[in-house]
Amino acid sequence: MTEQQMASTERSLRIQDDDDLKSMIVGTVMRKIKSRTWKKQRYFRLQEDCVTIWYKSKKAGNAHSTFSVSDVEAVREGHQSEVLLSIADEFPPDRCFTLVFRGRRGNLDLVAESAEEAQTWIRGIRKLIDNLENMGQREKLDQWICDWFKKADKNRDGRMNFKGGEVRDLLKMMNVDMNEHHALRLFTMADKSESGTLEDDEFVLFYKMLTQREDVLRVFQEYSADGQKLTLQDLEDFLREEQLHENDVQQYAFKLIERYEPSVTAKMLHVMTIDGLLIYLSSTEGSIFNPAKMDLYQDMTQPLSHYFISSSHNTYLLEDQIRGQSSIEGYIRALKRGCRCVEVDCWDGPNGEPVVYHGHTFTSKIFFKDVVSVLGKYAFKTSQYPVILSIENHCSVEQQKVMAQHLTQILGDQLLTSTLDGKTPVSLPSPEDLKGKILLKGKKIGGLEDKMNGLVGDPLTGEVSEEEEAVEIDDEHHRNDSIRHRSKKSKQGLSKELSDCVVYCKSVHFSGFKHSQIHSKFYEISSFTESKAKKHIREAGAEFVLHNARQLTRVYPSGLRTDSSNFNPQDMWNAGCQIVALNFQTAGVEMDLNDGLFSQNGCCGYVLKPTFMCKTDKRFDPENPQNQEGYQPISLSIQVISGQQLPKVNIKEGSIVDPLVRVEIYGVSMDQAKQETRYIDNNGFNPVWYDTLQFNIHVPELALVRFVVEDYDKTSKNDFVGQFTLPFTCIQPGYRHIHLLSKDGTSIAPASLFVHILVTKLM
Repeated sequence: MTEQQMASTERSLRIQDDDDLKSMIVGTVMRKIKSRTWKKQRYFRLQEDCVTIWYKSKKAGNAHSTFSVSDVEAVREGHQSEVLLSIADEFPPDRCFTLVFRGRRGNLDLVAESAEEAQTWIRGIRKLIDNLENMGQREKLDQWICDWFKKADKNRDGRMNFKGGEVRDLLKMMNVDMNEHHALRLFTMADKSESGTLEDDEFVLFYKMLTQREDVLRVFQEYSADGQKLTLQDLEDFLREEQLHENDVQQYAFKLIERYEPSVTAKMLHVMTIDGLLIYLSSTEGSIFNPAKMDLYQDMTQPLSHYFISSSHNTYLLEDQIRGQSSIEGYIRALKRGCRCVEVDCWDGPNGEPVVYHGHTFTSKIFFKDVVSVLGKYAFKTSQYPVILSIENHCSVEQQKVMAQHLTQILGDQLLTSTLDGKTPVSLPSPEDLKGKILLKGKKIGGLEDKMNGLVGDPLTGEVSEEEEAVEIDDEHHRNDSIRHRSKKSKQGLSKELSDCVVYCKSVHFSGFKHSQIHSKFYEISSFTESKAKKHIREAGAEFVLHNARQLTRVYPSGLRTDSSNFNPQDMWNAGCQIVALNFQTAGVEMDLNDGLFSQNGCCGYVLKPTFMCKTDKRFDPENPQNQEGYQPISLSIQVISGQQLPKVNIKEGSIVDPLVRVEIYGVSMDQAKQETRYIDNNGFNPVWYDTLQFNIHVPELALVRFVVEDYDKTSKNDFVGQFTLPFTCIQPGYRHIHLLSKDGTSIAPASLFVHILVTKLM
């Protein structure tokens, strides 16, 4: 047994000695809460694997549900969800807690029989989450193998047989259609005890024979002098020639052996075995995403207009824009994903309290003050850089005063209500300057200069149109009045109190690039519907880039996207638009691109634009990038070598994935491209391609690369299996693994691709 396996075993033993976990394994009855009226008792218990939680209804017979602790992102104590707040008068907070799942899955709200039981589960689940997060790559794989063994062991005798069909069923579950004679040969080789069944270690051996990585062995043998090990010099050669490491290569090779080599003897001899190489290549360090770009690495002291900003549209919605649920959960999820610009649609509510919802639709309503409270609590948990609160204001002057009161009283010092140094500024501050601050984006009476000079406008003359979003929807489409009627000419007064909360993000109507260049102030921001933005890009792309070097621009989805679908954000980023607002609740390629762009720079929600998009004395035209100063196109060669443990997507029994890999390039129009590999028949377990895809990229600074795995179907549309998207500038060359994500952007470990990346200059 390796050191890592021993450590894994010791850790699991420590877990099972824990009093909280012992109680969880025994189980307890808790109430599952869905609403004020839906409160049902369920029996919950932790399975012996300390990974799966099982629960069932007392009346449901044999029916039960399970979920994995690895799917749980966090545990919230007390009344920290709308559902639990709704029953706060019935159950005290010390008995209540919420399990928050990864991706877009709904929360699980629970009420324990006592405060002690609640704490047992809260502490226990947090320990299990910490344990999973601290597992190494090898431990996670061992856990995965153990899970498969349990699934295959249908008669629960702790052994796996061949004649009873357990092996055949296992192979189908694992997504591989293997010749039965070959499977029997491997089974017999693994059956060291010759009992006709496989037990623990024998099953691990069987799995290892199944998963033998010929692709990695080929790389290993190419650089190994004796085919048995990589000496320090062999590893240095590999790192220099394939992985293109340049600095302190000997020291780096030494560190890799110390970090990833499982054999104590090999470590002492400063050599790496095939197992060590595989563990390194499967690690974060060996992945396609350069670890140095995962940390905060960019200059954060430039004006806000020099950054792309992760931005959400109609943040309060969890579903569609006609009948969907409005929820504070939308804000929590967006902020925890690194979103730095959230939106509220504010309308007059009952008893003088403004509400947030999609006006003139059947979406549910939430109180504005609850949104502000959530913002104050969650704004800076993921990133310390500023949050912009974009207000679409439909409230009367009286309720606007209430809005201002909630903003100032609840947010306190977090809300920016004056310029940073108290003087009239000449440019936008930087993300670094604004750390820990919430900025209000909305209409403003007069300008910053007026306020600094003590001039106060008349609130009754400070008219505010119903935000540009409403106006441009009318401009763009003749909409069905029964869905959402809005009048272009509808105007209302703006309260001075709310106006004073707006500092660096004054919403103004856009009157053209020439007008803007002459008259606009740096702190003014205009909003465009997606079609208006595309029109400006098409007709005056270079002018749009220059405009965005000086001031902020927000782009949002068309009003006809009632299903909360998204547009391609890349088109807007190509023109330097900073606040490209997407419906975060809707999975798809558009959110993959957003997640991909903002996965760099510490996931802080701000990404510095390329230098040529920040200069006001240079012209960058996204439609003609060849004219750009310093133009340097590159060639990107991607050899798709193999796939590992791809998940099943077709629920039909016995179906096996026929995987293909498509690589998509998103960037300026010249760079948009897609190529794909062949499909492999009936093997999602360890498919091998060795197919090479070639791309030329003219503006690498703006390019995103998306890897998509699909299940080929000759009669209908291919099924999605997994994807991974990253900025081209974050790619590590050489032999790399790509750890695939689900549609929701969550990990589907251990599913991965193995590729070889080569980047060369074309000029």
